[in-house]
Amino acid sequence: MSLDRRTLLRTSAAGAAAVGPFAGLVTMPAGAAPPRQQELVPVRDLRDGNVRLHLPQGFKYRSFHDTEGPVVLTDGTALPGRHDGMGAFRGPRGTSILVRNHEVNNPQPAFGPGDPYDEMAGGGTTTIQVNRRGGVLGSFTSLNGTMMNCSGGQMPWGSWITCEETINGPDVEADFTGTSNVPLTKPHGYVFEVPVSHQPGSGQSNREPIRSAGRFAHEAVSFDPDRGHLYLTEDDFGFASGFYRYKPPAHPMKVGELRDGGRLQMLKVKGVDNAHLEADQEQGATYDVEWVDIAEPDVEYEYTPGDPAPTKQSKALTHVASQGWAQGAAYFSRLEGQVYDRGVVYFTSTQGGGAAMPGTEGPSGYGNGSGQVWAYDTKRKQLRCVFQSPGPMVLDLPDNVTTSKRGTLVVCEDSSGDNYLRGLTRRGKIWDIALNRLRSSSGAERFGDEFAGSTFSHDGRTLFVNIQSSKGMTFAIWGPWGRIGV
Repeated sequence: MSLDRRTLLRTSAAGAAAVGPFAGLVTMPAGAAPPRQQELVPVRDLRDGNVRLHLPQGFKYRSFHDTEGPVVLTDGTALPGRHDGMGAFRGPRGTSILVRNHEVNNPQPAFGPGDPYDEMAGGGTTTIQVNRRGGVLGSFTSLNGTMMNCSGGQMPWGSWITCEETINGPDVEADFTGTSNVPLTKPHGYVFEVPVSHQPGSGQSNREPIRSAGRFAHEAVSFDPDRGHLYLTEDDFGFASGFYRYKPPAHPMKVGELRDGGRLQMLKVKGVDNAHLEADQEQGATYDVEWVDIAEPDVEYEYTPGDPAPTKQSKALTHVASQGWAQGAAYFSRLEGQVYDRGVVYFTSTQGGGAAMPGTEGPSGYGNGSGQVWAYDTKRKQLRCVFQSPGPMVLDLPDNVTTSKRGTLVVCEDSSGDNYLRGLTRRGKIWDIALNRLRSSSGAERFGDEFAGSTFSHDGRTLFVNIQSSKGMTFAIWGPWGRIGV
């Protein structure tokens, strides 16, 4: 159903009157010239002198954990690639502790030491202690035996929540790669908690999924400390995606962990059934929303061990979302990164902003646009489109996102062409922060490798970000952030 304009609260024409966390979130005309744009220039990597990034004048960086060659962590782990979502936490003596996802798909032996969740799943997280300039002080496996750990979220009680962007398992047929799921021993599609510590023994996940938070193609999470709610994005690629809220049975700030057994809900626009929020939005469009309950957030299907499972991927992928759709939940396009900042949850819609999709399915990717950035006011229960890209030259397929100390959004692009880190103000002004100019050791261009896992050190001085590729790496970037509006 198309959006009923009567459900719009205000557009940017009257947005200057906004109050609360949305004050200052008035979206400027798409492509408006940002005053802080500075030319990006080639900068040499302090690791070896090669140019891997273009940055504004005065910025420096060092890369580490480059898996174009073998990397062995302190605990003996042979580091996998696919560096993806990541969180940075305060470490001892001015250091940072990074917890980093590895988005490894398809059945294969688990990496690293310890007792994996599924011995035939090759994804998980690694934990790294680094100094302000990207010097690695220690590193170890903190979760293994999971699959397609895409993004996640930093929790203020000292944990990283990592998300599986899949519903693979021995009970579901092969996924889009065509690789059999028969070797898997556990169902996947969950979120897991990883405690933060620079000590390997203290920084280990218990490897128990939070099943009540749903089995679906999870992407990222954020946490509202005032209400104790966890927000979750879904990147279902070929189907409409949902925005979810998990209400745990106990406030995590009081009990020091995220507990299973809570209630999962899905966002619905008030007064509109199945609102097509993946479609073209008026600048600054704002909606009153409500939440519908998901009665069965977790499911396991019948199967015979050793035989291909009869349950179709499409059924398993939409099991959770279809329960929300039946109650009028909204349609989004490929929801990916998100971050909580001062009462607002910001999240990206990777292919949002084009013509409305027919129904809930889009085999080549649900959504026809170049991307949207949304903001949800957790107190007022209002959703606003902060930015909608007019085309790939302005913002091309936004993915992971974080905020600086000043509240500026730093958005990672997942383009097949040039990939940028973009800055985005809460008033909708956008500009370039970094450009990938990575080459392989053979000299081949790797400009299409996406940025992922953007996250600032606790003092805001260093931006850590990954290259998400089979030959992944991590960067530490520092410089005069205030001068460029970050």
